[in-house]
Amino acid sequence: MPDTPELLLALDYGGTKHTAGLLRRGEDAWAAHGRVYSPAGADAAYDQAAMLRIAHELLARTPGQLVAIGVSFGGPVDAARGLVRLSHHVPGWEDVPLRDRLEAEFGAPAAVDNDANVAALGEWRRGAGQGCNSVLYVTVSTGVGGGWVLEGRIWGGADGMAGEIGHVLVRPGGAACDCGRTGCLEAEASGRAIARAARLRLAANASAGERLRELAGGDSEAITAMHVAQAAAAGDELAQSVLDEAARMLGTGLGAAVNLMNPEKIVLGGGVTKAGERWWRIVRETARAYILPQARLEIAPAALSDDAPLWGASALAEFSVV
Repeated sequence: MPDTPELLLALDYGGTKHTAGLLRRGEDAWAAHGRVYSPAGADAAYDQAAMLRIAHELLARTPGQLVAIGVSFGGPVDAARGLVRLSHHVPGWEDVPLRDRLEAEFGAPAAVDNDANVAALGEWRRGAGQGCNSVLYVTVSTGVGGGWVLEGRIWGGADGMAGEIGHVLVRPGGAACDCGRTGCLEAEASGRAIARAARLRLAANASAGERLRELAGGDSEAITAMHVAQAAAAGDELAQSVLDEAARMLGTGLGAAVNLMNPEKIVLGGGVTKAGERWWRIVRETARAYILPQARLEIAPAALSDDAPLWGASALAEFSVV
């Protein structure tokens, strides 16, 4: 190790939570770590100022030389240009040259990509995808997102849009999706989709879902995917039926991805993946039913949880060092 440690700065810009970490090159534990939450109504200027503040604080108390920066951003990114196209949650991020601004601020090379891609890299580098040549990472939470790592690199596609598995069609004419189409995987299997389906089922059958109604305090509009999973675990048949269908839709989408790209492993993260062993079994069984018999199928839970984008950002930084 050199006399002056080489430092990698990892930054994870979320919708309301922003995290920074410093890693000494060649080490496996954070040398420094910080997190800040944005208040309601915060814009890009506020978030950037907050992120820069915690990054400078970490650098000030960590001896060493900053040699590279890796960034995970929660929204569409033109990775080749280091340009943030927009944030779906925070105004002011439209066409922001984040890479150039960070390089000017810190005097070190920077690499920027969207959070799903970077989380995929994190799981490949340090999590459930270690040792694999190809990994598809899918996060199933409020929405459904994904990222590919092929031969140790993020595969973004011709326009940086590879991995958008949330907008694979799984049910023609199905539920409306935020993208403007219907029947997308995100509209059928995400946390929001599970809660919406449960509310519709309760409205159609006033005598069903007793446990689910109790968990929501009698207010069906307050139902969340967590309520559905809890009710299902307690034996609520309506909740279990909703959860089973969401699992089948996810398995359908994953099967399509396997037939197209034949990944060595699929890694699933996000809050919905905590729905229980029955959910996992149905996802796996459905995916297996849709793929060619010669194709492998390994679907594993993510190992890094919420830290996957930050660890992926550290890998982006590492790859940026000449």
